[in-house]
Amino acid sequence: MRLALVMMGGGARAAYQAGALRALAELAEAADPARRAMPFTIVCGTSAGAINATSIASHADHFAQGAARLVDVWSNITPDQVYRTDWPGIAAAGARWLGALAFGWATFGLMARRMPRTLLDNTPLEHLIARTLSFHRIEQMLDERRLHALAVTALSYSSGRHLTFYQASEPIHAWRRAQRTARMVALTPAHLLASASIPYVFPAVRLELDGHHEYFGDGSIRQIAPLSPAIHFGAQRIVVIGAAVPTPEVPAACPDIDVYPTLAQIGQQVLASVFLDSLGADMERLDHINRVVLQLPHAVEPESGWRHVDVLAIAPSERIELIAARHLLRLPASVRMLLGAVGGNRASGAAFASYLLFEQTFTRELIELGYRDTLAQRDLLLIWLQSSTGAPEAHPEARRG
Repeated sequence: MRLALVMMGGGARAAYQAGALRALAELAEAADPARRAMPFTIVCGTSAGAINATSIASHADHFAQGAARLVDVWSNITPDQVYRTDWPGIAAAGARWLGALAFGWATFGLMARRMPRTLLDNTPLEHLIARTLSFHRIEQMLDERRLHALAVTALSYSSGRHLTFYQASEPIHAWRRAQRTARMVALTPAHLLASASIPYVFPAVRLELDGHHEYFGDGSIRQIAPLSPAIHFGAQRIVVIGAAVPTPEVPAACPDIDVYPTLAQIGQQVLASVFLDSLGADMERLDHINRVVLQLPHAVEPESGWRHVDVLAIAPSERIELIAARHLLRLPASVRMLLGAVGGNRASGAAFASYLLFEQTFTRELIELGYRDTLAQRDLLLIWLQSSTGAPEAHPEARRG
């Protein structure tokens, strides 16, 4: 039984995934004490989940060690490891936006030789990826057949296409759907930066594609089928680790419900549509396909191109924005000032701030939450882990929307 691991986006919320992976490593050891290798031979990630996916995939030969390293990174992360928090950096970004608004976008762009592009400078994230991830080990894990495929997704701002960039242990036919396509490439830090470039917050990344260059941003944008890459790679069971529950949440009580929403409140709804809305719909689609497959005669099923795929979602049992509200004051003063301009330094804007809250007290709380929520599904996960084949094998492309 081939298992896949899919990790969704969510900025700093992705610390939750590190705790879930630590619990999964413990359960894998309980399922087979003699085995150190990761039971998930297919790993897919989007946005910050792409970085986590690449990290854990590079330790496919020692799952527990890979999970421990990821927990260590998230437990000790600080905002200045992800984006510039110094006053000159924050002030320069603010000045460019104010200048563009005051003098006109085109006029100011000519005056300053550069139009404002994003809210924050994530150059430190590039250094963090280079320091903590080994792309050589990805190649090694694939060559040793400990890993079947690793995929990260990004959206082309230039063409509007949603791209899945992947490496595999054997040639896999790249698929193409409406506004969705795949490319087999040698993954680089630039692919991860592109996938994790939150719209408006972090800059787009220039990548070469089909002999020309395009600008790419966060893979969660327009990601209507986040489970699709894992299914194309031949997954029979998929464990998804998200940053929120895969079904719509009931809004938290707000004492100022009649007050006009701040930009942060509006922004958090926009980001929620980017990061959180697609998984639930895709799981419903897959459930429908599974029901259809159950009705097919066994002789017809292989010819249909459809097959049954089980999905288990690991999602926060607590509202992350309520957790974030307790840690807002831990952010550097420069970042609080920037967020304060849009209402993101108040409890009502905590959901927006949570995507940028790379503070140890917050991430450690999310790690523990992810650990507990995963162990809460211990019984089913143990059954899945015990049935894992581990070693990759050839599998035809699954035809799936």
